[in-house]
Amino acid sequence: MITLSAVTWVDKIYQSFYRALIPEERYLSYLKGLKVTLQISLFAVILGVLIGIMVAVVKVSAKSSKNILLKIISKICGVYVTVIRGTPVIVQLLIIYNMIFTSRDSNPLMAASLCFGINSGAYVSEIVRAGIESIDKGQMEAGRSLGFTAWQTMRYIILPQAIKNILPALGNEFIVLVKETSVASYIAVSDLTQIANFIGGRTYDVLPPLIIAAAIYLIIVLILSKGLELLERRLGKSDHH
Repeated sequence: MITLSAVTWVDKIYQSFYRALIPEERYLSYLKGLKVTLQISLFAVILGVLIGIMVAVVKVSAKSSKNILLKIISKICGVYVTVIRGTPVIVQLLIIYNMIFTSRDSNPLMAASLCFGINSGAYVSEIVRAGIESIDKGQMEAGRSLGFTAWQTMRYIILPQAIKNILPALGNEFIVLVKETSVASYIAVSDLTQIANFIGGRTYDVLPPLIIAAAIYLIIVLILSKGLELLERRLGKSDHH
């Protein structure tokens, strides 16, 4: 038997979520926040992959090279990876925002994208490096015997195989990156988390907007996970042909 108190409790929950979504077309605010979150994530993923691949190639190439300049650059890359992986992303975000974007017309969205791209690059570089080192060393020798330079062999032979091997790890890194962008609200970026906090301040009930934001993040992660799973299956089928 359903009691009156249970009905009242359910109605109270319904009203709290209704206020967090419907009045003043607040559901549109969540969509705007989601758009900003996806923009930051996309730019950060692209930048992170570019940085990660370059750093990984430099570090791997420096091991078998006698080029002093390359070894120096490799050491610098090693320091970059150590510092980025050893410090909290929120501290990095605040440092980048206050160090680089100090003018009144600064763009917090660009600062956040740059920070998360740099942060992701350090992790991607280690994933890619491990993938490159997992490829048989005979592949490099085979490429050189075909007339390719070391860089051409890396680009056309080693990297494609390495990326296929590390795809699950890369996918997980990108999923983590999407969730990490939620701290962008610390520099007043109107992302999904910031919008949820703003709506909570307007309704004087912060929990429902945060639950809605969490549900949206969960949906994004599930979509990305499913897409990654389908991509892995497709690559797996291509290996058997």
